[in-house]
Amino acid sequence: MKRAVFFDRDGTINEEAGYVKDLDNLVLIKGAAQAIEKVRKQGFMAILITNQSGPARGYYSEDWVNQLNNRVQDLLIAQNTKLDAIYYCPHLPNGIVPKYTKECDCRKPGKALYVQAKKDFDIDLSLSYMVGDKATDVEAGHNAGCKSVLLRTGYGNQVLDGTYQTIPNADFVADDIVKACDWIISNNS
Repeated sequence: MKRAVFFDRDGTINEEAGYVKDLDNLVLIKGAAQAIEKVRKQGFMAILITNQSGPARGYYSEDWVNQLNNRVQDLLIAQNTKLDAIYYCPHLPNGIVPKYTKECDCRKPGKALYVQAKKDFDIDLSLSYMVGDKATDVEAGHNAGCKSVLLRTGYGNQVLDGTYQTIPNADFVADDIVKACDWIISNNS
């Protein structure tokens, strides 16, 4: 079985910029590509798992979500690494676009996307990690049976001071994706 590091997108790999409507506004966090490549060299798959409710909110199409995800992948490839797979949830329970308005288990903190990745790639979730900037990322990782790392980037500091979501029980709190990946590697050496 394989191991994976699951990464959130916005505020984790790329700078938090709200609902991005211009591809040029999507930029990587400093060191993100190198951090992802480090864990890949240690035998982990690098997999994106992201909530993308823009389609449910009527802000943009699901095609635009795919363009944004492709932009992240292109930026990573330009820095000599890549994501091994990309999974996203376009749903929101109280959205305004009926096609995407629903309760689901693919929206973090649900675990459906992790279970799908496990099936697709024969991943041992108990040997895997979730890295993100929100309490829902930490909870999703734990719900899937992974260890979870909360970042201080993106919404992370607001989560930690209790002004956004709830304060999660993360296995580790890291300043950024670089420190998170260093911790994961040190935990597995």
